[in-house]
Amino acid sequence: MSEHHAHTEGHEEHAGLSKGKIWQVFGILLLITVIEFIVALWVLPNGYMSHSIGNFVYIALTLVKAFYIVAYFMHLKYEKLGLQLSLTVSFIFIMYFIVLMLIEGGFLNLHMMSH
Repeated sequence: MSEHHAHTEGHEEHAGLSKGKIWQVFGILLLITVIEFIVALWVLPNGYMSHSIGNFVYIALTLVKAFYIVAYFMHLKYEKLGLQLSLTVSFIFIMYFIVLMLIEGGFLNLHMMSH
């Protein structure tokens, strides 16, 4: 009987994802998207920000959007800490290896074109 109580207790955490919370997360994602559009259609073309800073802003905003999507809509926020950490560390290593491959590919492309 205590197993059943412990099992239903874990689902009470999921009850925190109410319609109001879903709309709140939707509003945050919409706001971030609007900011991205403003940067793309007004700030960068008018020269208020350099393209390198614009790229950094896009990457940062996209990572924030990815966090909200994964945390709330894929329910990772309600998982155990061990699963959260293992997925986060795996994601960091994958991104690290992608960056290394892009750097190496750029290096090879530069030196292959000169020979």
